[in-house]
Amino acid sequence: MTARLPQSDPRLAAISIAAMATPAVCKEQLHSQALRMRFTQQKVWTPELTDETIQSVAYQDPSKRKIAAVLIPLIQNKDQLSVLLTQRAAHLKDHAGQISFPGGRKEATDQDALATAMREAEEEIGLASSCIEPLGHLPDYFTVTGYQVTPVVALVSLQQQLKADAQEVDSIFEVPLDFLMNPANHQVREWDGPRGRRRFYAMPYEDRFIWGATAGMLRNLYHFLNA
Repeated sequence: MTARLPQSDPRLAAISIAAMATPAVCKEQLHSQALRMRFTQQKVWTPELTDETIQSVAYQDPSKRKIAAVLIPLIQNKDQLSVLLTQRAAHLKDHAGQISFPGGRKEATDQDALATAMREAEEEIGLASSCIEPLGHLPDYFTVTGYQVTPVVALVSLQQQLKADAQEVDSIFEVPLDFLMNPANHQVREWDGPRGRRRFYAMPYEDRFIWGATAGMLRNLYHFLNA
């Protein structure tokens, strides 16, 4: 029987696939210039539909969608790129305590998904727009909490110390991009929930447990780069 997942600890969910067997993205593709080039190319690829998306009311009923955007910040370090992530504050209504990208719900003054993602990144972690080089969007991701999320991928050159807004973010950290783009580090876990059995991706890294919507969007970044 599949383990039921306590909301406070997704790490207790049963592992159905310990590591995916598909090839990793070539390291040559994980540099700034290669990424810039990839986002100018029109390659055919298929976004992955997770159980979360299929079961999401936002996916099933457009009238109930809450429009949002996140920034997938690729930090330009000396030797490699890394992905900047946050751990959400434990008191938040949606996705409390989870690992996430900077982002949030669209406001009336936001012209587009990029504006939403950049505004939220500045509010949540103090990332100035002058540090951000947008590359492009990934397909929208639908969360079980009813959000239609546009992931905006960007290169980031840190020119300042980031500062987490304690009302929204507990901590800020980085994970090497090549780790996240290697399916050997992608687990499939599952639980029995109110809407039936649900499988989800997880990408444990050191003491961090990346899962759910964040892992689902990273899987789509993997498919996009590996096309």
